[in-house]
Amino acid sequence: MNKNASPTRFHASWESIKQHQVPEWYEDAKFGIFIHWGIYSVPAFAPPTCQLGEIDIDEQWFCNNPYAEWYANSINVKKGPTYEHHLKTYGEDFAYNDFIPQWKAEKWQPKAWAELFAKAGAKYVVLTTKHHDGFCLFPSKYTDFNATLQGPKRDIMGELTDHIRGQGLKMGAYYSGIIDWTYSSAPIFTESQNFSNACPTYEYADYAYKQVIELIDRYKPEVLWNDIGWPLVGEHMLPHLFAHYYNTVQGGVVDDRWNKLWCDFTSKEYKHGVASRGKKWEMCRGMGLSFGYNQVEDESHLISVKDLISLLVETVADNGNLLLNIGPKADGTIPEEQVERLLALGAWLDINGEGIYKSRCSQQPTEKVGDVTYRYTNVGQDLYLYIDGLTKREAKLPLSVYGELHALNPELQFEVELGLQGRVLHIQNYQPDWYVLGFKIANEGK
Repeated sequence: MNKNASPTRFHASWESIKQHQVPEWYEDAKFGIFIHWGIYSVPAFAPPTCQLGEIDIDEQWFCNNPYAEWYANSINVKKGPTYEHHLKTYGEDFAYNDFIPQWKAEKWQPKAWAELFAKAGAKYVVLTTKHHDGFCLFPSKYTDFNATLQGPKRDIMGELTDHIRGQGLKMGAYYSGIIDWTYSSAPIFTESQNFSNACPTYEYADYAYKQVIELIDRYKPEVLWNDIGWPLVGEHMLPHLFAHYYNTVQGGVVDDRWNKLWCDFTSKEYKHGVASRGKKWEMCRGMGLSFGYNQVEDESHLISVKDLISLLVETVADNGNLLLNIGPKADGTIPEEQVERLLALGAWLDINGEGIYKSRCSQQPTEKVGDVTYRYTNVGQDLYLYIDGLTKREAKLPLSVYGELHALNPELQFEVELGLQGRVLHIQNYQPDWYVLGFKIANEGK
């Protein structure tokens, strides 16, 4: 089947849905921007404890939750740093929804956002249209609890979609499928309670289904990114939902958080999840330990430019896409330290992106030589080599592949020499702000 084309029509059966293939654009894109922005951006608080996957997802995680976007639950559990901060700063009688009038987005410039994302080298954007607090960033006919009637009083999804597509990028929609604290506000202490304490009713399952259809019909998002899971009593409707989506958005993709019933790509979040070369996957993470803006985080909690570029290369070489999150402030500005990282990544991609975009997994395995890592990608018949971990201006590194090398950075000085053990790459003027060095090995093949 041509992966650029969809069958004439999908039908509401798993047999039909499972004929869908990952479209070329998503395979080619490699880098997207995730956006967590909402009511939680006003308190903007969470303890910067650890990365998801470093500890068990139990009470220790949820009562010390580093995700600022979980603020409502973090005060609802009534213990831990966020709850103590809330009592001290706002008082016991200050409810989560009391933050809504303070979320004004008065400095928001969606055109500038879209231009920044394009300059960063992203090829798609995914916006949290409804997070677990139930507040919708689009005008929904099924609830007044949305950003066109409260808070910013703007169609955030609509405005951003127009400008993102104006930059030639794809636009996606995140939706919190199984959790909506306006329907079930029981505090969550453990991962299993994401399902057991979530919204169990047929009423909510119908609401979630209708809202996702609403998003599909109104915005035609190229990525449909559901979070955590889907209402158990609504699972039988998923073939209908997917059929409608694929028939409406040719080239659309869905993630794997639909109770493991179907996906176009699997997901990894920080250290939680698995990367597999055998199945398309996506790494999502914040620049710090939180997705929503967290005023507590400083440089010590944020991923460095060096590590960010290494993460992108590692992800792409292993058949993944990187979905890197930004957490805007309540006024609509993006924190400068996040902007700096986006621009640095974009500058690196301007030089080294030809072996990243449109690449596929190479049969050449990742190699380690001391502290230096070699990663490979293929674009057509051309092999690309990315060398990570250099620290000195000059280095001599063994080469296990043949073919003529072309440095992607025109300022790099190097020679390929013949040594007793074979070919040696002699790098002569490495600069620390070049981070990972890219090379094209012409006609080496896979």
